[in-house]
Amino acid sequence: MMTRRAMLTKLALGVAGVASAAVTLRVPEPWHPPVTRLAPQDDAFLDALSRASFQLFRECAHPRTGMVKNLGRLADNKSNTISSIAATGFGLTALCLAVERGWVKRGEALDRTRKTLRFLRNEIPNEHGFFYHFIDWRTGARAWQSEVSSIDSAILLCGVLSCRQQFADTEIQELATQIYDRMDWQWLFGAGPLLSHGWTPEQGFLASRWDTYCEHMMLYLLAIGAREHAIPASAWQAWLRPVKRYEGFSYIDTTAPLFIHQYSHAWFDFRRQHDGHADYFQNSVLATQAHRQFCTGLGGEFPHYSRDLWGITASQSPKGYVVWGGPPRLGPIDGSIVPCAVGGSLPFLPQDSLTVLRHLRERFGRRVWGRFGLADAFNPGTDWVATDFVAINTGITLLMAENARTGFVWDLFMKNPETRAAMQLVGFRDPALV
Repeated sequence: MMTRRAMLTKLALGVAGVASAAVTLRVPEPWHPPVTRLAPQDDAFLDALSRASFQLFRECAHPRTGMVKNLGRLADNKSNTISSIAATGFGLTALCLAVERGWVKRGEALDRTRKTLRFLRNEIPNEHGFFYHFIDWRTGARAWQSEVSSIDSAILLCGVLSCRQQFADTEIQELATQIYDRMDWQWLFGAGPLLSHGWTPEQGFLASRWDTYCEHMMLYLLAIGAREHAIPASAWQAWLRPVKRYEGFSYIDTTAPLFIHQYSHAWFDFRRQHDGHADYFQNSVLATQAHRQFCTGLGGEFPHYSRDLWGITASQSPKGYVVWGGPPRLGPIDGSIVPCAVGGSLPFLPQDSLTVLRHLRERFGRRVWGRFGLADAFNPGTDWVATDFVAINTGITLLMAENARTGFVWDLFMKNPETRAAMQLVGFRDPALV
């Protein structure tokens, strides 16, 4: 019987179909449905937004380790030394995009990618291959008693695997593969049937499991497709997919901010794919439409909310970082607008999202637009503007803007044989071809 490692090695070499256990995999080349057709002025606007957003990942990465700061801060930056492992994943993908767009020289990108992957592979503390959520950007030491985070490690891995495909460099490709192969998904899975949120040395495994639809689709697919320590494909069927109904919209959702419908879609291309449960791309379209309707429905309380100005997801606030959104109403909504809620929705509602993003810049100008692009959050009713940029919020805007423009991140990431194999194993098919 062929091992999973041998199967994926053959897939990487271009073998079309390989038998493993009772499943015959016929893994297609990445699919290329057409991306959004944008007017020249809209494409130029997204180019300016993307260039500015990339600056955060260029300026806020440590020159030796490559770890990206959790916050992009324009003032008091010397004391800002905490990295988010997920921000580093967005930053690695941003490097791929920047090379493709010509924003950085290839040599600069290669050097930083090598340094980052060497640090991840050889220096940063890990537990069974997984990383602490927050770390010191200089040493990799655990910060804030944070957990070894399964989802944040998965976001990091998406960036690592993007670099493996972008750069024809032997060291980068070998390091990326070693980082992936070292991750012990079976340790996180235990007796199953669901993956754990994480682990701490003080308490062991966290009580929470990834048991209900959210941003975790990338986590399960990476775990199922892994060459080493993979979990069974049946885990994909184990988590719940509750249906929410709101003002005529019906879609799979849970009580969480809008970003849960965005993060996995930044890398995994779910367009025209169905796993027997849902078309998750179309599901995110419906969830975004419902969120837009929810926000405009708040116009009686906050008159600035409208079809031209909407979007709330986890972000900075006058009281610090908050988890807010809807429907239903979640968190202490105070009238703030969170631009990445719309930026991360660009592939789902391109014209509606562009209307909001352009409205933000044209109406509010420098109050909300700076060196790193649009502010993390602001409140038109009180004139409050967040001074810090949450890196993952800037990152989701950057990646989804490019996917809306060209599909580049999707096309790059879906070249990884593990990701395509995982989607086949759990039952994804193009309905038009079945």
